[in-house]
Amino acid sequence: MKTGFTIIVALLIGALAAHLALPDNGYALINFRGYIIETSVPVLVLLLILAYLAVRTLVHVWQAPRRLGEAWARGRAKQAGKKATQGYIALAEGRLAQGERLLTRGARHSETPLLNYLAAARAAQMQGDRQRRDAWLNMACEQEPAATDAVLLTQAELQLEDGQFGEALASLNRVRERQPGHAQALKLLGDLHQRRREWQPLAELLPQIRRHGNVAPDLLDEWGVAAWSNLMATLQADRSALERIWADVPRHLRREPRLTLARAQALIACSAVDDAELEIRRTLNEDWSEALVQLYGQLGVADPAAHLKRIEAWLKEHPEDPALLLAAGRTCVRHQLWGKARSYFEASLALRATPETWRALGQLMTQLGEMQAAARAFERGLSMATTTPQSGAPATVALPPPPGRIAI
Repeated sequence: MKTGFTIIVALLIGALAAHLALPDNGYALINFRGYIIETSVPVLVLLLILAYLAVRTLVHVWQAPRRLGEAWARGRAKQAGKKATQGYIALAEGRLAQGERLLTRGARHSETPLLNYLAAARAAQMQGDRQRRDAWLNMACEQEPAATDAVLLTQAELQLEDGQFGEALASLNRVRERQPGHAQALKLLGDLHQRRREWQPLAELLPQIRRHGNVAPDLLDEWGVAAWSNLMATLQADRSALERIWADVPRHLRREPRLTLARAQALIACSAVDDAELEIRRTLNEDWSEALVQLYGQLGVADPAAHLKRIEAWLKEHPEDPALLLAAGRTCVRHQLWGKARSYFEASLALRATPETWRALGQLMTQLGEMQAAARAFERGLSMATTTPQSGAPATVALPPPPGRIAI
């Protein structure tokens, strides 16, 4: 570029010199408000060139401070970028204090000061310093006022991780004052209610989260199951309140075993045992659940014969389900089918011994007058209840398998 400009200037000067050598090199007259300037054309051209160069020189001199400032700023930004990169590397390698120091040193001159301060705040929290964490977040707000909501959401997330639930709620409320349907704010608020076990506020918030939030459907369903099942568990024989809660449960969750269990227990508390039996039976036909099976075996329904018939029908599909065998034994006890009940209890114990099954067998033996067998059953159940297997696997006992035909 400079070489080309030099060649052009040299050509112009050469042309001008050649023109000056001519016998008639032209005549120029300038009359401006009574002032008359007479000169030859080559001299006029030379004067114009000199004037142009003078103007360009003055412009460069005038812009020099700004250009120097820009160059200095670019240098500082480049240096700040290097420090930020080194800071992120330090954080990734677990050198938290060094990473925090590198990220904040010269952060004001960085091209991404907001990211620097947010990362530094996380590093400060990981070191257990809440005060320094909040200081970096405040500086982030000062540096980027337009990103206040992003800073508040980061602050709420960090406060949640640190167990500062009240402070997190205040941060989220500040965001929702400006944007009530902010997706991330709704997600963090739902997480807050779930962690604090605030089931009523969580249940009320779920429709908004479903509309505006960015919560995965599986997690949203888990929150709903936790909220509605716990709310139903707190009811005190209030059928109308139970139905109001149930009306809020989405249809795709109404056969969820945990919700069915909570609803069935609430129905039993309302003396609606047959309704509870119907709910459990419908769910078990679609989704097998040991907890529901256990509850089903304890129901005192109006038609015990049909109740036992359904359990035995399920046994054809689940012949080695210890919970179902226990339920069958309990139902047989209510029918006074003592031999059948004992066979079912022993079959259940052969598959998986539990204190509950030993206790049921002990009660049956007591009722039959077999006190020694009852004492042994109670003793084994008590022993299992007070000791935990080392391996964590359920204990089993060696009992003969149930006969193909069970006698009454």
